Amino acid sequence: MTKTIDFNDRALSLGLARVSEAAAIACAPLIGRGDEKAADQAAVDAMRTQLNKLDISGVVVIGEGERDEAPMLFIGEEVGNGTGPGVDIALDPLEGTTLTAKDMPNALAVIAMGPRGSMLHAPDTYMDKLAIGPGYAEGVVSLDMSPRERVETLAKTKGCAPSDITVCVLERPRHEAAIAEIRATGAAIRLITDGDVAGVMHCAEPEKTGIDMYMGSGGAPEGVLAAAALKCMGGQIMGRLLFRNDDERGRAAKAGITDFDRVYTRDDMVTSDVIFAATGVTDGSLVPGIKREVGYVTAETILMRSKTGSVRRMQYRNPV
Repeated sequence: MTKTIDFNDRALSLGLARVSEAAAIACAPLIGRGDEKAADQAAVDAMRTQLNKLDISGVVVIGEGERDEAPMLFIGEEVGNGTGPGVDIALDPLEGTTLTAKDMPNALAVIAMGPRGSMLHAPDTYMDKLAIGPGYAEGVVSLDMSPRERVETLAKTKGCAPSDITVCVLERPRHEAAIAEIRATGAAIRLITDGDVAGVMHCAEPEKTGIDMYMGSGGAPEGVLAAAALKCMGGQIMGRLLFRNDDERGRAAKAGITDFDRVYTRDDMVTSDVIFAATGVTDGSLVPGIKREVGYVTAETILMRSKTGSVRRMQYRNPV
C-alpha cells in the first residue's frame, strides 16, 4: 500500500518562492525590449527547471495552455521530482508579457500550490470577476448587482461616500458601459492595461494600493490564481465563466465543468490551504520589480500561506 505524503505547506513555501524568483530573474534582461514571446519563454523555461527540483509530485492545473498549445507547463503536465506530496499547481510564469515588453508597471511571476484536487480546473475562457478586500460580510456585493449597485453598496457598508471608492478595471472595449456606470456614481477608476491577478490582489491591501474593488471580465485561469492570493491575504472574489462559442463550452466540459452558470466563490476555486508566491518583474504597487546593477540582480517576492495568514516579503540579491 502506497503511503500518502502530507502537504507540508511550511516546508514547501520557500521552494515555491525560488520558483517565482527564477522566472522573474530569467526575463529581466528582456524588460523594455519589445519582445513579449521571448520574455514569456525565458520565464517559462526557468520556472519549469526550478519546479522540477522540488520534492513534489505536482500536476499543472492552471498553466500555459493545453498540451497541443504549449510545449512546457501545459495543463496536465507533471512537475517536481516525484518524491513528495501530490499537489496542484497554478501558475503564470509571466503575468503581464506586454507590461514586461513595454516596461510598464505590475508585471509578475506568479505561482500557487495546494494539495491534489484543491484547485478549480478553469478552462481557457473568460470569467466575469468581482473582488473586494477583507473585513466585509460574505456576499455584501454580488455578480448579480449592477456596477452602480456594487459601488453604492460597498460605500454604504464601508461608511463612506461612493466618491471615496476606487475600482480597478481592465481597460477593454467590453468594459466601456460598466466604466461609464461606475463613474456616474462618483467613484474613481484605476484602469489597467494587463495583469488582472495583480489587479485583484490590490483589493486585499486597500490602505496601500488605494483600490477597494475589482470588477470586469478576464481570463478564468487568472481568476483561480487571484483566488489563491486572496485565500492567503483575505478578501472575497466571485467568478462566473463566460462563453463565446461551443468550442469554449467544450473546453469547460473537458475540464469537468457541468454547471455553466455557476458563480464560484474564492473557496470554491481554491478549496484547501494554499501557498502563493509572486515576484515582481517590473515595479508595481504590490512589489518592486527586478533591479539590475553591475554584477548583481535583485528580486523581491511576496510569499503567503493561507493556513497561517502569513505574508512574507523577501529580497533576493544574486551575483550574475
